[in-house]
Amino acid sequence: MFRKLDIKSIALFCSLAVAYFIAGKLGLRLALVNASATAIWPCSGIAIAALLLLGLRVWPAIFVGAFFVNITTAGTIATSLAIASGNTLEALAAAYLVLHSAGGRNAFQRSQNIFRFALFAGILATAISATLGSTTLVVSGLAPWSSFAAIWSTWWLGDAVGAVIVTPLILLWVENPRMAWTRRQILELVFLFGGLFLTAWSVFGNGLHSVVRNYPFEYLCFPFLIWAAFRFGRRKAATAIAVLAVIATWGTLHGFGPFVRVSQNTSLLLLQSFMGIAALTAMVLAAESTEHRHAEEHVRHLADSDPLTGLANYRRLVEALDAEIKRYNRSRTPFAVLLLDMDHLKKINDTHGHLVGSRALIRLAEILRLHCREIDIAARYGGDEFVIVLPEAGSDAALHVAHRISERLRNDGQRPQISVSIGLAVYPADGATLEELLAAADRALYADKNSPAHQT
Repeated sequence: MFRKLDIKSIALFCSLAVAYFIAGKLGLRLALVNASATAIWPCSGIAIAALLLLGLRVWPAIFVGAFFVNITTAGTIATSLAIASGNTLEALAAAYLVLHSAGGRNAFQRSQNIFRFALFAGILATAISATLGSTTLVVSGLAPWSSFAAIWSTWWLGDAVGAVIVTPLILLWVENPRMAWTRRQILELVFLFGGLFLTAWSVFGNGLHSVVRNYPFEYLCFPFLIWAAFRFGRRKAATAIAVLAVIATWGTLHGFGPFVRVSQNTSLLLLQSFMGIAALTAMVLAAESTEHRHAEEHVRHLADSDPLTGLANYRRLVEALDAEIKRYNRSRTPFAVLLLDMDHLKKINDTHGHLVGSRALIRLAEILRLHCREIDIAARYGGDEFVIVLPEAGSDAALHVAHRISERLRNDGQRPQISVSIGLAVYPADGATLEELLAAADRALYADKNSPAHQT
């Protein structure tokens, strides 16, 4: 067991170090003010996401990856160790602050935590690596003191934007890797990302460069980010930001787009400032949209559910019965209704207290939920009475469900033991309207309750 765990941990550490190394080497290919300072640094986002997902214990993998990135780029073992220490401390500080003040790996679920993430991970923690790295370069003679400000600002902005763009992209896809989309959603996503690509290419490509370079057409990309945020939520918004960042970076590096200046590093810094603001805006909008949608669903659930048992309430029951009657008028397929009444609830309340009585109702509700199909509706009719609507079921199928519920109650092993009386009615044989159907089930219920099996 321990050996397997050790091998798995080693493989995990090595994978993280390799990922950091590859991303770092790609980022340093764009190092323009100094071989060790770049405005494009996705490693900060990778490191912070890894620490939030895997725990602070994986920091050695980040240190090793950062060390090999630097030792294979420029400088000595001592400078590489110092810079790697700054990279690691940056990630540790960001992860620690986010874990304790911004919701940890769930930081992107709420807008206030997103702002805290941007402050702690994007602004404050990244200053650690920028300061240690820039100081190491100038003290060791790898850069003149006159370049300190340019190196520091490039280093800091690259790390900050890397954290703001890459961290949510990783965390949100790990949180929900499934792609269970409907055909309509897929079509809308094609239009969304197709439109984003064409717009970004028009702004940051060479086709309209002579036109867009003098105007702020980069903001034409914002409607697509807002579209992704409001219609598809946080994960798609983070993906749209990443797509835009890739296209915009490619175009800016090739001299296209509104951020191009005489200095290529200045061009990248302007682009990164724009991308940081765009990422923060889109993620906040996505979080607000998701929170609003969840709040609506919660209110809808409260309106349709019984507060004690969580089953459907009387309003939802009437809607379900009305829908089944209309379905019968179209398909001529009957449906069944089971009306259940808990036996001796007053005795349970008097003997054990009302809290135990309420728990008994909850126990019954859980058993009803367990024996219902996805298309069935279990509802609390009122007090100690419950109803199960069984679509496309006749009397035999409904009796089978009733027997299973009674058997489960007899053998659940909990105290006090509970039992139910059950009445069955089938539409339209036992009633042509909702009221007639429930009245028939009620008569069957009281016949069952007055049978010898339910007499005390």
